[in-house]
Amino acid sequence: MTFLAITMLLAFTWAAITGNFSLGNLLLGGGIGIVSLWVIRLQIARPKFLTRVPKIIALAALFFYELVLSAVKVMALVLSPNMKKSLQPAIIAFPLRVKSDLEITLLANLITLTPGTLSVDVSQDRSVLYVHAISAPDKRGLIKDISTGFEAKIIEVFEA
Repeated sequence: MTFLAITMLLAFTWAAITGNFSLGNLLLGGGIGIVSLWVIRLQIARPKFLTRVPKIIALAALFFYELVLSAVKVMALVLSPNMKKSLQPAIIAFPLRVKSDLEITLLANLITLTPGTLSVDVSQDRSVLYVHAISAPDKRGLIKDISTGFEAKIIEVFEA
């Protein structure tokens, strides 16, 4: 879409939202559209953004799937008659493939937001993320799940 077409679309959207299609209001909407486009000009000039949208949606879908799955697992663990025997808490050292601060922070937050797991710390050299799990009978399996799940999707989103 051209700059003029986007500006006109924004002007008509402004008029539709305000409910006033007068010339003055359309010009005001066009002016706001021009300023808005100028502010985000570097973001819309990159064609890679559109290729990232499906990857971002896939990461969000994975997160919601893992959120529901882990919530059910934690619920089953809590409601089990012999919870103390079911608990196998552990802190694992997860080797990081993601490198930037943004990627590490996103991974740590996704892990923390998932019930039953908590990101505890990142090593000084940013090569290991320490994760606490409420029940981790298979530590290698947990590492593999994070690596092939959240971390792989984050790498897809941020790859150049």
